[in-house]
Amino acid sequence: QVQVEESGGGPVQAGGSLSLSCTASGLSSGLDFDDYVMGWFRQAPGKEREGVACISWSGAIISYADSVKGRFTISRDNAKNTVFLQMNRLKPEDTAVYYCAAVPDSKVVVTTKLCPSGDDFTYWGQGTQVTVSS
Repeated sequence: QVQVEESGGGPVQAGGSLSLSCTASGLSSGLDFDDYVMGWFRQAPGKEREGVACISWSGAIISYADSVKGRFTISRDNAKNTVFLQMNRLKPEDTAVYYCAAVPDSKVVVTTKLCPSGDDFTYWGQGTQVTVSS
């Protein structure tokens, strides 16, 4: 089975930066990491889950939510089965639990204007808390 695990969350002051990592495992008997579209999502207390960013299997196609464009950067290292989210100029409204998710690239389409819905992602991590103080 495919498993994904996030790390790197924690407290940070407004205007600061954090880098999140997500590593996938359980791929040896199935699809390779580069067969998956990867995405980052977040959910703040009392709010709906929100898509943050997604990246195609090769990293050539990337989409961001308007709220994070210019501040967050998603990237992946397929040799290490890892996807990253670099978060800069953080704002209090970025406070949320951040989740990493994966879906086989045969199931979805990624464009520079639109990420797949969270409902389209098959595998999810447990989440990592990001808290931005004002």
